[in-house]
Amino acid sequence: MSEEEGRTISFFEKFLPLWVLLCILIGVLISQIIPGISDALNALKIGGISVPIGICLFLMMYPAMLNLKASELKKLGKNPKPIILTLISNWIVAPFIGLLMARIFLQGNDDLILAIILLSSSPCTAMVLVWGWMAKGNQEQNVVNTSLNTITIIFLYIPIVTFLTGIQNISLDWVLLLISLFFFIGLPLIVGLTSKKVLISSKGEEWFTDTYRPFLGKISIIALLATLIILFSMNGTALLDHPDYLLIVTIPLLVGFVIVVGYNILMTKIFKMKYREAIITVIIGSSSHFEIAIATAIAMNNTIAALGTTMGLFWEVPVMLSVVYLGRLLSKRGFWKSQ
Repeated sequence: MSEEEGRTISFFEKFLPLWVLLCILIGVLISQIIPGISDALNALKIGGISVPIGICLFLMMYPAMLNLKASELKKLGKNPKPIILTLISNWIVAPFIGLLMARIFLQGNDDLILAIILLSSSPCTAMVLVWGWMAKGNQEQNVVNTSLNTITIIFLYIPIVTFLTGIQNISLDWVLLLISLFFFIGLPLIVGLTSKKVLISSKGEEWFTDTYRPFLGKISIIALLATLIILFSMNGTALLDHPDYLLIVTIPLLVGFVIVVGYNILMTKIFKMKYREAIITVIIGSSSHFEIAIATAIAMNNTIAALGTTMGLFWEVPVMLSVVYLGRLLSKRGFWKSQ
């Protein structure tokens, strides 16, 4: 049994919304108990990047980059239909649906619109392995798609974000965008590929797969929660001044999600895909990489957008679990062809 087929959802992953809410509350509480914490943390910067948040974000992104399997990309021609459908959903349908929802529900609030754009333009590269396993989908396709997403994010994320914000007349700092691309995507990818090669060579693939990666998965979750505490410690006052922001940004997020999931389900039906390929296509085509969205918003020094992107994190588990169970239900009712 491969690692992807044998992986289960962890305790922390299962209750992620609870930990997110707890970290938000802890961060806001710290911001009020220690009023100078925001200035102190803001002072710890190098090149405009917060050192503590930068460290946490790197520890969030690095484990995800270890999922990249260059050898799997050679299999793209084996069954291109689900790959093509997923790429269209990730880089055309989802971003534009996100922008449309933002314009409908968040008109006049450019910072929250930016948060939606950042979330809808970032296809997931890590937790989809868990959702695919739970849905009993084609994990080979899942690994291939996940590896491809890691590559395409490097080349497409900034262009699509820039294009969509341009449509909305939201000005962006290209320098900060490039900095976020390098430090939060490029650098973790380089370190990930290098360390993976060195560790497998010295310790063996079994140790790397069964010991190193699971350990880093735990570190990644801790870093994620630490990032939230730091973020809300720095911006707790802003949240208390606008407590409605997190609720407001949730509406276009969830409505957009329903539309994108519905689109992906429809496409897999139209193209007569079998269940194991269809469910993976729906899962990957409907998910988002909230870590990149959060990292980019933070690197751009946009407090409100950064707070808004945390809602993508908050809804990740319940939303993707609902897709898994919906897929199982549709499969039982014969919506897709069986294998």
